[in-house]
Amino acid sequence: MSKMHVKLTVNGKQVEGLAEPRTLLIHFLREDLKITGPHIGCETSHCGACTVDIDGKSVKSCTTFVAQVNGADITTVEGLTNDDGSLGVLQEMFREHHGLQCGFCTPGMITRAHRLLQENPNPTEEEIRFGMAGNLCRCTGYQNIVKAISASADMLNAQKEAAE
Repeated sequence: MSKMHVKLTVNGKQVEGLAEPRTLLIHFLREDLKITGPHIGCETSHCGACTVDIDGKSVKSCTTFVAQVNGADITTVEGLTNDDGSLGVLQEMFREHHGLQCGFCTPGMITRAHRLLQENPNPTEEEIRFGMAGNLCRCTGYQNIVKAISASADMLNAQKEAAE
């Protein structure tokens, strides 16, 4: 099969490459671009370890062809750090509230939580649980993940108020 030219914006940077149209986005990110934050879990879109943000939507990259997102703006967990490379708010709150154990699901959780807080900046616990339902964790029991997202919402809202 012939390869196609792919142009993407990934974590704010323009990238280009060659890929077969049937190449899954997760493989293009990890193998071609060496962006290893999104993880390969179930490869059926059920676990959410591969979650990335594409043009303002949470997407499971293990069932998305790179050809489908040619020209798209993609954010992975690496793109959620601060400009100086330090942990972003969600990353820091996941660390502070121990919203992780083995860490395998964490990149997808944080990326999905980012989009959830963009859609709903002040979610209730129930809304967080519902909004995160497509991302599975086999270690934590979710309570600390919910706490981390809630604390992130509080911190982001406080930062927004201070800036106004």
